[in-house]
Amino acid sequence: MLTLTGRGHTSTCDGATRRDFLRVGTLGAIGFGLPEWYAAQAAGGVKAGKDDRACIMIFNLGAPSNMDLWDMKPDAPAEVRGPFKPIATLSPQIQVSEILPRHAAIADKFSLVRSVHHGGAAVHDAGWQMMQTGRLFTGGVNTPHLGSAVAYLEGRKTDLPPFVVLPELMGRGGGNLPNGQAGGFLGKAHDPFSLNADPSQPGFRVPDLLPPKEIGNVRLDRRRKIRELVDDAVSTFESSENAALLDGNFQSAFRLMTSTQARAAFDLAQEPAATRDRYGMTRFGQCCLLARRLVESGVRFVTINAFLTVFDEITWDIHGSKPFTSIEGMRDIVCPMYDQAYSALIEDLAQRGLLDSTLVCNLAEFGRTPRVNPAGGRDHWPLCYTVGFAGGGVQGGRVIGASDPIGAVPADRPVEPADIAATIFHSLGLDLETKLPGPAGRPFPLVDFGHREIHELF
Repeated sequence: MLTLTGRGHTSTCDGATRRDFLRVGTLGAIGFGLPEWYAAQAAGGVKAGKDDRACIMIFNLGAPSNMDLWDMKPDAPAEVRGPFKPIATLSPQIQVSEILPRHAAIADKFSLVRSVHHGGAAVHDAGWQMMQTGRLFTGGVNTPHLGSAVAYLEGRKTDLPPFVVLPELMGRGGGNLPNGQAGGFLGKAHDPFSLNADPSQPGFRVPDLLPPKEIGNVRLDRRRKIRELVDDAVSTFESSENAALLDGNFQSAFRLMTSTQARAAFDLAQEPAATRDRYGMTRFGQCCLLARRLVESGVRFVTINAFLTVFDEITWDIHGSKPFTSIEGMRDIVCPMYDQAYSALIEDLAQRGLLDSTLVCNLAEFGRTPRVNPAGGRDHWPLCYTVGFAGGGVQGGRVIGASDPIGAVPADRPVEPADIAATIFHSLGLDLETKLPGPAGRPFPLVDFGHREIHELF
């Protein structure tokens, strides 16, 4: 048998050892789990896609207040409408908040869906899993992130991973539930590549693209033919499917680690200072710029976590009092950062000819309560909220659906998380009737029965 040890050795059953450049920790960071990867491959392998579209999913962790931003109720009572005024935009259908002035200037390029709702618990992590996978986890079955499903169905087109999360995976949300940013039943082979670094920091480099310090260039070059690890093993292992699997995983990880294309895609120093400033020298701003570079280099799916947790940082979670964010914090800190980076991303994609082939979706786990609470903030509300779409075949300047006069429930065209998932898959050119290899090898529908894309967007 052949085993991997935590010290970076391979051992064959005859006792011989050979160093390799890949440590188990590096494999885990990249997302390769050998049994899970093998199971996914055996269940159906990688299939060809219909086109080269990509998706940038901005996940507004914490949940923005739709009535203070993009579904304003200026004629409602003061405790409903809040302190901000709506402003006109380039689209006659869309008004946005005065605290999103740059959104107003690009409203012809994005569309809003104002009637999203779900029946999950009003806790962050329940909403995270529903909006990122299209389903609420039940019966011990964790469904894959939409990006993981795309990675399974489409595979990689370049040396870069097919699915990347920026800047890192979500932290905890208070409900101790899985957050949905994983391969789920498809296995760890389809987990995202997580950056695990802040691209706004000076000297930013991607840790998992750097070889272990103890491996010099000469020794690294000698490991370009990883198949020697298998060739030196005993013949019974050499001819097994597991040997090919192990070799394939090493080759994939090695390909990423040594790829000049991958290093270049993550190298923000190649961008002019004016471009970086255009996005804003914030963590979120530089993640948006990096997402543009990644899809430009062939990455199929990028998720940007606008924030990492609802605890210990200013976020969209505007309960109004500490340790959460006040509505003033949203106005003065969150919205300026978000407004700048999002508008820069949409304009940059459009100017580079990438917007038509890149879907940018702005999602959140739920909305905020129709009425302002005694602390001056708003609390969790999954019964009605707003999401946005731009590019990827979406027609800009439209409003789909509507909420009631106080923003409490959908009044027209109700939309559920499964419809959001279908819309993303549709934009990427995937067949919504596709089946994934589910638990115990049973076919698992890509999209829940009865749910389709939001056709009015296209």
